[in-house]
Amino acid sequence: MSKKSPKIAALLASVPPDPRHPIHYTGYFACFNAGLYYEAHDVLEEMWLPVRRSEGGNFFKGLIQLAGAFVHLQKNRLRPAGKLFALAEANLALYPDVHLDFDAAAARRLCREWIGTLAASGYGSNPLAPERAPHLELIAS
Repeated sequence: MSKKSPKIAALLASVPPDPRHPIHYTGYFACFNAGLYYEAHDVLEEMWLPVRRSEGGNFFKGLIQLAGAFVHLQKNRLRPAGKLFALAEANLALYPDVHLDFDAAAARRLCREWIGTLAASGYGSNPLAPERAPHLELIAS
């Protein structure tokens, strides 16, 4: 248990349980979709740390990096955001298009889209705005 665990537990208290997945996994998506990218990162990191060296570790790492890229955008750090989008795409590319009820192929396209938008502006314009904020959804099985 980390020192962040009480804060994470408070965030997860309002997340509806999903019998298919651990609460930290579904909590990641709830935080991400609320624009709480730093919190999404923290929520999933707590689940990822014990499995980071396992076969599935890079999948969670990719999702954490995706949230981290948006944290950088929120802080107007455009080049670091681009680098994290690239790392997230690379880690998610190690898994099937749909993995753990998540459309990993769509997430990889999202990474490429944001990298392209940042590069097209010469990393001089932040594309993150409320109307452009992405949403990630689990696929019903």
